[in-house]
Amino acid sequence: MDETGGHATVFAEYRPLLFTIAYEILGSAADADDVLQESYLRWADVDLATVDNPRSYLARVVTRQALNAARAASRRREEYVGPWLPEPILLDENDPADDVVLAESVSTAMLVVLETLAPQERAVFLLREVFGFGYDEIGTIVGKSADAVRQTAHRARGHVQARRPRYDAAAAARADEVVHAFQIAAVTGDMDGLLALLAPDAVYTADSDGKASAAKRPIVGADAIARILLGFVRIGMKKDMATRALRANGMPGFAVTMTDDPGGAFWFHVVDGKIAHIYAMRNPEKLGGLEAPRSIAR
Repeated sequence: MDETGGHATVFAEYRPLLFTIAYEILGSAADADDVLQESYLRWADVDLATVDNPRSYLARVVTRQALNAARAASRRREEYVGPWLPEPILLDENDPADDVVLAESVSTAMLVVLETLAPQERAVFLLREVFGFGYDEIGTIVGKSADAVRQTAHRARGHVQARRPRYDAAAAARADEVVHAFQIAAVTGDMDGLLALLAPDAVYTADSDGKASAAKRPIVGADAIARILLGFVRIGMKKDMATRALRANGMPGFAVTMTDDPGGAFWFHVVDGKIAHIYAMRNPEKLGGLEAPRSIAR
């Protein structure tokens, strides 16, 4: 095997892991793809004979590129219109439902919590708690001492734990049923049906960046959410609205298409058979991750 082929083979082997690291640091599939492209160019210049641990080496390259991208993204975020949500992705047939740690880490609910961490804290937390790197390895990756990394990891763990949404992988099948019933109730204008499926303190968050009509702040409460969604459906029916089921980040939901409108995607966090949070992506620039399945790993 020539060295170019060797680089490509090794990178392909770890690509699902590397994409997952970049995506979970950035919350953007498009930015993660850019990070992987830049990282591969750097990897292609490395003498493979000098690399003892390709997993750790590639994680270091990707994490550093992702942190650079995160700093640039934070500056762009200052001008964002309305709530910001992580870019949803469609997972491949190897859905991580049996890997609870991976499934929770890629869920939108967790990604929103991770967004409250500083970029380096987020990277340290993920590398330790999700991907299982040792403190010494992480120190090399982020350019800190092992003791400093341990302190950062402890602080980040406490921050996440205090805000961590409830995650129940065993309830996934029931969640699909709940969301399907919700979709039917919404399309048929069944207000009582929607209220029966929403938790009283449910939250609705829509991301549009001003590129489509959407609530400019999160909406709290079953009644308010049901009313805004029924209004959305009434408008959609005038635009030949159609829906199809999907799973965004392993969470059940559906995509919406309409004429003269970018449409969007809605996906749901279900707890104890009730919808606790509805995520709506109305920004057309952040729907690309739902076009083709992604492979993730840890």
